[in-house]
Amino acid sequence: MNPIRKLLIPMIAAGAALFVLLNLGFWQLDRLAWKERLIAQVEEGITKEPVAAPVPSQWKEISAADDYRRVRVRGRFLEGVAFYYVALTKPTGDYGGPGVFAYAPFRTEEGWTVLLNRGFLPQDLPEDRRGRALVPPEGEIEVTGLLRLSEKPNWTTPEPDLGKNLWFARDTEAMGAALGLDANELAPYSIDLDADFTPPGGLPEAGETIVRFKNDHLGYALTWFGLAATLIGVFLTYAASVLWPRKH
Repeated sequence: MNPIRKLLIPMIAAGAALFVLLNLGFWQLDRLAWKERLIAQVEEGITKEPVAAPVPSQWKEISAADDYRRVRVRGRFLEGVAFYYVALTKPTGDYGGPGVFAYAPFRTEEGWTVLLNRGFLPQDLPEDRRGRALVPPEGEIEVTGLLRLSEKPNWTTPEPDLGKNLWFARDTEAMGAALGLDANELAPYSIDLDADFTPPGGLPEAGETIVRFKNDHLGYALTWFGLAATLIGVFLTYAASVLWPRKH
C-alpha cells in the first residue's frame, strides 16, 4: 500500500483530535482572562461605597457580577438564626479556626426579607456567651456589607443538620425555609456584615467574608496544549515509521 494512503485516516483522526485539544486550550485561556477580570472587579468592589441592595423588582437581574458587591439596607432583625459551618484560616479579627457564620433574618423597611451574616462564632464558644452573642440589635438600623449569592450544595456537600439549623452550603433559600420565611419575599442572596457591625462583646465577629476564587484555568490550558504537543509527537513518530520503515 502507498505509504501516503496508509497515513490518510490516521492523519484525519489526529487532525480532528488536535483541533479539539487546541480549542479546549484556547477556551481555558479565555476563561482565565474572564476569571482575572472578575477577581479584579471583586477586589475593587469590596472597597467601594455601598449601594442600595437589590430590591424584589431587580432580583431576576442579579448575576455573578453582583457577588461581593458592597450594599446597604435598612430594617430590623427578626427572630431566628441559621448557621453555616466554616473554618477561618486567615481571620481578620481575633477569632479563627472551626466555627460557624450566624445568619439572621432581617426585615427591610420596604417589607422584603434578607438573611444577614452577622459574623463568625468559634466552635468551642461557651453556651452562655454564644447565647448572648446571638441576641440581635433591637430597633430599626441601617447595615452595610457584601452581597453574597446563594449557593446550592453538590453531591459532596454533607446534609444539613436541621436539628441545629447547621448548613454546609450557603443555601439561603433552604435556610429561609427552615426559618419559616416566605420564599416570595426572601432575597436570593445574603449580606455579610461589615466589621463595624461586630457587637461590643466581639462576637459574632463580622467582616470575615472569605474572598476566594478557584482559578485553575492556566493549568488546564497547559494540560490541553501539552496533550496536543504529545499528539503531534506521536503522530510524527508513527508517520516516520510508515514513510521510512526500518529494514531488518
